[in-house]
Amino acid sequence: MTAGESSADEGPVYYLISDLHIGGDEQLEHVDFLDELLEFLRTLEETDEDAELIVNGDAFGLWEFTEVEGIEKFDALLEGYPELFEQLRATGENVRITLIPGNHDYELAAYDEYVERLAAYNVVLEQEEAITREVGDRSVWIEHGMQHDPNNRVEDFGNPYANPLGYHVNRHITSRAGQLSDLGRYNWLKDIQAVSPTDRIPMWIISKYFYREMHPALRYAAIPFLLLFELSVLSVFLLLLDLSGIWSLPVAVATDLIERLGLIGSAIHGLLAVNLVVVALLLLVAIPLYLFARDVRTTLDRFGIVRANEPSNPNEPYVEAAREVFESSPETAAFVYGHTHRPAVSEVDDRAVINTGTWLKRLHRHEVIFGLLPPVFYPSFRLNYVRISEVDGGVAVDYRVIDKPSPVKEELTLTERLLTYDKRIEGDVPERVVIDADVRVSEGDERV
Repeated sequence: MTAGESSADEGPVYYLISDLHIGGDEQLEHVDFLDELLEFLRTLEETDEDAELIVNGDAFGLWEFTEVEGIEKFDALLEGYPELFEQLRATGENVRITLIPGNHDYELAAYDEYVERLAAYNVVLEQEEAITREVGDRSVWIEHGMQHDPNNRVEDFGNPYANPLGYHVNRHITSRAGQLSDLGRYNWLKDIQAVSPTDRIPMWIISKYFYREMHPALRYAAIPFLLLFELSVLSVFLLLLDLSGIWSLPVAVATDLIERLGLIGSAIHGLLAVNLVVVALLLLVAIPLYLFARDVRTTLDRFGIVRANEPSNPNEPYVEAAREVFESSPETAAFVYGHTHRPAVSEVDDRAVINTGTWLKRLHRHEVIFGLLPPVFYPSFRLNYVRISEVDGGVAVDYRVIDKPSPVKEELTLTERLLTYDKRIEGDVPERVVIDADVRVSEGDERV
C-alpha cells in the first residue's frame, strides 16, 4: 500500500458515510449537522461522476423513537426532516443512494415496507448485513459493524423481535435522556449518544452535573478544596515523615514560611487544615466505595452491559473481521465499517481497513490540571466521508472532512477550559492511501 496522489479516477466512484443517527424523541430530533449534510448532498446532485453514495448503517435513530412503532417511525422522520428527504430525492436522480441497516436503524432490515417508502425518495435500501462493490478487478467489503459488538449483535438478522441488549439500553436510557434534556440548566443530556464507549456515561454525567447543574455557589466553594487535594495528600505524607523522625526539613520550612506570612499564612494554614480533614474523610469512604464500585462493575460485566476487560485496541474485533474477509476473498482491497464512531484508515495485510466515523458530536475526555475534580469532556465534530475509486489499476481511498466550527466555547464553561491542559481532540487520518494493483493474498498466505 502506498500513500500519495495518483492519476485521474477510472470507473465508478463510491462515497461512504455512516452513523448520522437522525431522529429520536424530543431533544434527540435536533440534528447539529443538517445544513452541512444538505450541502454535501447538493454537491453530489451536481457531480458528473459515475458515483454512488453509500450510507453504511445508522442513518436514522429508529431505536430512539419510543412513542411510535414500526413503519410509523418513517412518518415521524418525514415530518421532522422534510427538507432532507426532498434533497435525497433530488440527489438520487443524479447518483445512486444506497442504505444498509445499522443497529440503531435495524428495523430497516425487519420491515419490508421501508424498502418501498425509501425508494420513493430515490434511496435504495439493501436489507443485508454486508454488501460489496467492484473497483476495477478488486472489491470493497462494506458493513456497519454491529455484528462484531456483543452488546449490539443481532443473532437472527431480519427478525423484528431479535433486538440485542443495546436496543433496550437506548430505548430506556438514551430516549429518556432526550425527553429530559431541556429540563436542565443547560440542554446537555441529549448529547448522551456522543459518549463513547458507553461505560464513560456515569463519569460524563458526574462531570456535567458538577460543571453545569450544580449550584454555582456550591461549586465555587468546593473547587478550592478539591484543587488542593494532591497538595493535601503530600502534606499528610510529609507530616508522617516528620512524626516518624525520618525527614523533618519540609515541615519545618513550611511552618517557618507560614509564620512569616502573618495573617495570610494563618489563612493558608487554616485552609490546609480544613482540606486535610476533607482528605481524611475522602480516604475513609474511598475503600468501601471502591469495593462497592468494583462489585457493581463485575455485576454489569456479568450481564454484558459493561465489559470489565476492554481490549487494549478497541478496533481489534473489526480488524480480525477484516482479516477473515481478506482471507476468504483475496480480491477484496478494503474493509469498510462504522458503528464505533472512531474515524480511521489503516493498513492491514496490505489492504485498507476503514472506519467511516460519525457525523454526531463527539466527546473527548480530558483530565484536569490537578485536583480531585471531574474530567472535562471536550466536544468536537468531524463530518467526514470516504471516497473510493480506481486509479492506475489500484484502489484509492480518499478521506475528507467537511469544516464545521468547534462548539467548545459555546458548550464548555470558562472553568472547564481553564482546568484542562491537553486540548487535542483527534488523531490524524491519512488523506489518501492507495492499494496497489499487484497486491494479492493467496489462500495459503499467513502474513499478519
